[in-house]
Amino acid sequence: MKAYTTKNIRNVVLIGAPRSGKTTLSEAMLYEGKVIDRRGSVEEKNTVSDNTEFEQTNQKSINATPLYAEFGGCKINFIDAPGSDDFSGGALSAFKVVEAAVMVMNGTAGIEVGTTLFGRYADQYGIPMIIAVNQMDHDKANWDGVRAAISEEFGKKAVLCQFPVNPGVGLEGFVDVITMKFYNKKNEEQEIPAAYADEAEELRAELMEKAAEGSDELMEKFFETMELSTDEIREGLRAGILKGETIPVFCTAAKENVGVKRLMEFIVNVVPSPEGKEEPTVDGGTVKCDPAGPTAIFIFKTSVEQHLGEVSYFRVMSGTLNKGADLVNPETGNGERLSAIYAVAGSKKEEVTSISAGDIGCVMKLKAGKTDVTLAQSGVEAFKHMVFPDAKYRCAVKAVDKNDEAKVGDALNKVAAQDPTITVEYSKELRQTILSGMGEQHINYVKWRVTNEFKQNIELYAPKVPYRETITKIATAQYRHKKQSGGAGQFGEVHLLVCPYVEGQEAPKNFKIDGKDVVFNFKSQEITDLEWGGKLEFYNCVVGGSIDLSFMPAILKGIKSKMEEGPLTGSYARDIRVYVYDGKMHPVDSKEIAFIIAGRNAFKEAFRNAGPKILEPIYNVDIITPNEYVGPCMSDLNTRRGMIMNQDMDKGFTVLHARVPLAELYRYSTILSSLTGGSATFQMKFAEYVQVPADVQTKLLAEYAAQEQEED
Repeated sequence: MKAYTTKNIRNVVLIGAPRSGKTTLSEAMLYEGKVIDRRGSVEEKNTVSDNTEFEQTNQKSINATPLYAEFGGCKINFIDAPGSDDFSGGALSAFKVVEAAVMVMNGTAGIEVGTTLFGRYADQYGIPMIIAVNQMDHDKANWDGVRAAISEEFGKKAVLCQFPVNPGVGLEGFVDVITMKFYNKKNEEQEIPAAYADEAEELRAELMEKAAEGSDELMEKFFETMELSTDEIREGLRAGILKGETIPVFCTAAKENVGVKRLMEFIVNVVPSPEGKEEPTVDGGTVKCDPAGPTAIFIFKTSVEQHLGEVSYFRVMSGTLNKGADLVNPETGNGERLSAIYAVAGSKKEEVTSISAGDIGCVMKLKAGKTDVTLAQSGVEAFKHMVFPDAKYRCAVKAVDKNDEAKVGDALNKVAAQDPTITVEYSKELRQTILSGMGEQHINYVKWRVTNEFKQNIELYAPKVPYRETITKIATAQYRHKKQSGGAGQFGEVHLLVCPYVEGQEAPKNFKIDGKDVVFNFKSQEITDLEWGGKLEFYNCVVGGSIDLSFMPAILKGIKSKMEEGPLTGSYARDIRVYVYDGKMHPVDSKEIAFIIAGRNAFKEAFRNAGPKILEPIYNVDIITPNEYVGPCMSDLNTRRGMIMNQDMDKGFTVLHARVPLAELYRYSTILSSLTGGSATFQMKFAEYVQVPADVQTKLLAEYAAQEQEED
């Protein structure tokens, strides 16, 4: 493969809803770019991008696959991204290394939830878009319906650059209003048929007007002459795309390779090269995409591939990367030698001697070259890290064979290192390993990888809920720990009072204990911001030396240990004030351990008498659904103790804004998909902790008591 300079590189990502035909379009682009000499198909399981066993079995894209085509004197790097929201991390990673996205739309379905979702992602990440309406040769192709839907979804930003002639099984080709030519099914350029000349002229006028908005110079010329040349139209479209004000619309029938060549020509002619693009760094600076600058690459994807091991996919953000380069991770100081570098088209990898700024390639078996990592020459700061949505599906995971726990943990961590939307963490609070991802399909894929690639059997099951415990009233308790077993014994007695901590409220000093009014004098205090949220305020109010000051840290330690395993459900306790006001000690037998135990048990007793309550995590949940499924979605939320706060419209879809307890959200992504035929999606984010209803608290207390009895 020839070497390409930065100005002759184009980087795009193919996004869109499932079954829109992104992989089929990828095959056609590879074919047009002479990378392959025969186009594969999803049905025959021989496409370049969907090349893993899981993808071929399920006939859907799971991984974002970097590809390239040499076309029109340029190298087009394009990334075939998955269409499912469960695997949206692939598209979001690709956004870091491209200049534009091609939104592939199903010509029979038009705007789908996936279209809206990925369109929103592209807008959020500042990625310009081109629309390719695919499957114009399908017997249910509906150009007029799709065209109207595009106008409703994207408004005046969308501008038609083409329209099909006789869409459906009798598709004859398409009219291109940029070149003002007709292209038949063989991609032969012809004059526009007379029957379509008027429509072409009308759309050409709209296109010129939209292109003129790209700059003041073009607008001035258009007003003077009411005409723009083809090159001026391209110039105006490029400016509009960069500003996010223009979305050109094309049409294709990728399965028959119709319209693909013209789409690629447009990418070469109009999509901006990466030259001069400034990439932000973690310190607030920027690095310019300049082949003469310092060498710096960003790893946006890693995978483990058969016969190759771990492969790291990168974009050269600055400078020119040469084979054998020595680079450093700016955040860790660890060095890496890139002994061999490759141009990549799916499973096809071609070794090259250098890669210029803006280009995409891969390298094998780096020591620490994981996803979201910068490698650069000394003095270059790390690039700003990628940002992903919060996980929507969580489950607990364990090895089927307890002896394999370490191996399973290692396998899960390796998968998570390759996919930033997967998180694996051991919860000390829940005493479970929690696996989180974007949906049940996503989690099942992780399980498939652990089972098939790492040969470890795992079990997935419902996770515990991280409840919190607190109190609502004042209570006192005392506990004496006394142990004598020959020799020195253990003795410690603690009297304490607990009351609720309220943010912004000064700690009270006046209480009634055993019918007597008492005023506490604080000898010392310690305020702790608990790592799980909330506060613990600890006050030493002992008078007369009944407990030596040296034992106060031990009492506090005992209290904190019980707060880590709350008296009600074993969950973390929070927002409590504790006053130690009396006790006893022994001149010989009093030891630290005695006061730890006394403090722990006195706190436990006081807590249970202080109107204890259980708090549960509440999440803000936004459901995006077609209007016909609003009723079922609302009914389902009601069964989950959800509270619908409001609803609004977003480009033809209804958005329900609700607050739902985390306890009711297990497998919600799967249930929502079942309710809406896969046409709805949602996002969730932690909001706050609130008190559980009385009936739920009673149930939780009974369950915990039964669990404790079993363990005894």
